Amino acid sequence: MGQIVLRLDRVMADRKMSLNELSEKVGVANVILSKLKNGHVSAIRFSTLQALCEALHCQPGDIIGAAERQPLLAYLFIK
Repeated sequence: MGQIVLRLDRVMADRKMSLNELSEKVGVANVILSKLKNGHVSAIRFSTLQALCEALHCQPGDIIGAAERQPLLAYLFIK
């Protein structure tokens, strides 16, 4: 398994929802949502994830996922 990635920015863009609008709906400060959107967090509360999913009409897997890890050999032979 690869690295955990946040796709909040994509989900927000798909829904055409601004950070301010999402902040009002979820009840979480803009600063926190901005960090989530940019992937600058190491944890997220389940209650926050649930509120995000309700506001964005999505599933947790739409917001959080795993990036595929590239094999080391692929990097050694690419010019």
